[in-house]
Amino acid sequence: QLIREWNGVEHTVTVLKDGFDWQGRKYKSLSGVAREITGTRWNGYRFFGLQTRSREV
Repeated sequence: QLIREWNGVEHTVTVLKDGFDWQGRKYKSLSGVAREITGTRWNGYRFFGLQTRSREV
């Protein structure tokens, strides 16, 4: 799981084999999750504080 606080709200994302789950919705990318949380475009890995993208789950 990935946890990120944004504007005083803690957001938890579950890493799936084929994507990500946030608030019961499935996303293909972390960037999509970050966009939903912030309302703007983000590099999802940077938003969640990850250094490199890993293909392993």
